[in-house]
Amino acid sequence: MKLKTFFINLLFVLLISQAFGQAPTSYNNPILPGYHPDPSICRVGDDYYLVNSSFVWFPGLPIYHSKDLVNWEHIGYGITNSETISFNGLKDKHGLFAPTIRHHNGTFYIINTCVGCKMNFYITATNPAGPWSDPIWLPSASGIDPSLFWDEDGKSYYTGMESVADKKWSTQTVVYNQEIDLNTNQLIGKRHHLTFGHANNAAYAEGPHIYKINGKYILLLSEGGTEQYHAMSVHHSDSINGPYQADIINPVLTHRHLGKDYPIYAVGHGDLVKTQNGEWWAVVLGKRLNNGITTLARETFLAKVEFEGQTPIFNKGKGVVLSRQKRPDLPWTPFPAPPKKDDFTTHKIDLRWCSIRTPEKEFYKLNDGKLKLNLHKEVLDSLVHSSMLIQRIVDHNFEASTAMSFSTSKINEESGLCLYRTNENHFTLMKNDHEIILTEVFKGNRKVIAKVKFGKKNVILKAKAQDMMIQFYIGESSDHLIPIGPQLSLITIADGQGNAQFNGAGIGIYATSNGQSTKNKAHFDWFQYNGLDLDTTLTD
Repeated sequence: MKLKTFFINLLFVLLISQAFGQAPTSYNNPILPGYHPDPSICRVGDDYYLVNSSFVWFPGLPIYHSKDLVNWEHIGYGITNSETISFNGLKDKHGLFAPTIRHHNGTFYIINTCVGCKMNFYITATNPAGPWSDPIWLPSASGIDPSLFWDEDGKSYYTGMESVADKKWSTQTVVYNQEIDLNTNQLIGKRHHLTFGHANNAAYAEGPHIYKINGKYILLLSEGGTEQYHAMSVHHSDSINGPYQADIINPVLTHRHLGKDYPIYAVGHGDLVKTQNGEWWAVVLGKRLNNGITTLARETFLAKVEFEGQTPIFNKGKGVVLSRQKRPDLPWTPFPAPPKKDDFTTHKIDLRWCSIRTPEKEFYKLNDGKLKLNLHKEVLDSLVHSSMLIQRIVDHNFEASTAMSFSTSKINEESGLCLYRTNENHFTLMKNDHEIILTEVFKGNRKVIAKVKFGKKNVILKAKAQDMMIQFYIGESSDHLIPIGPQLSLITIADGQGNAQFNGAGIGIYATSNGQSTKNKAHFDWFQYNGLDLDTTLTD
């Protein structure tokens, strides 16, 4: 038996080695599909670390690790302690905005804004997977979108954006720079206004980062808003505090000139990184159209950068973010794909799971191979934390299903499947004491789509999205599912439908007692998510 086990393990290792050894020469964008906006990146040795905005999703600030800038593994979160920061009462478009991740003298820093909280703060860690420190608030730092930069003399600088007192145009903001004392956590010295943006009517100069490249300071920022007219511009200076001169070819990256039907749009909010091999790359946010609308929100894309003098050229000869291109000159290092099916047998919940807003009490437990979800009186229509766990939708076409065991004698108690974008835009497929109800909430208006009598304890719930439509199913086993209600439009979770625009959509499980206290729980045996998009396996 031991010999048989040895050969099985050997075969597994050989198969994995063969699969990993077939290094492709190109990669597909986005590198982080689905809800992954405002990317920031840093390199430490041969390792790359990336963080995204997360708004009111908790845990907050997802952190990813890569060796080759193409393959990424989720390693942790920057915000995990619900006692140090609260998103309750905040709209879905508020919360954690535009983080910057940096490394200095053995310490990782993430500096960030919590809109609706105490605003600007930073956290630190010696291991980017965590644990991270509690937020260190910076009350003297106004505005949003902070970034950190250490100069060659050891001084550290805070760069951010703030509003303008006497606006010359309605969307005018200013990028500023000020020295920061990280021992006293105070901005010190004179505040320097660096730029209002490249254009003479630039909308929302924001997301600034400073670098020192080829002996000059480079200020990279976004302007034009975060939608179709999003763009990145570059400014140069001989001094950290300016004056900064706009690059003559600005904007250095945008898709706004390609028209509203171009399949990748809203490109901007980027960060630069130099590889150990001397190449420059940028991570930027962008959106993809699917049948004319966007359901996956802002995603993270990767673009090659080459400097001509002080000017960064994005994808030289192309000038746009590409769907597929030659990959970085780095050792191909894929990570094992997370399992499509979560059978809840681990002692700790998978990193993909998040809740909306901040939990103030325990609401789930992993036990005996099941996830036990408490029914709380809070509902997901509200602006407080409810008993819900969701994970990012990362495919235009997908299916998700779960096996649930739930028993109740009260009509107010219900549990099931949910597809969530905001408290005002979502779907639920819920079982109560005697029936299963499919509900759509669109722009705050609740509509019961279908009801089916169902008195049994165990049920399979499923959602399948394809070609911008979604169909829900129910049944006693995965092999015998029947549709409930008609196909519904995914416009409910799309951008521009009263949705937050900043955040993204997730799918998962939800339980509520609708305003009344209870000790009842719903038991989930497993949850499975499968992407149904066309195969994009990297082969050459």
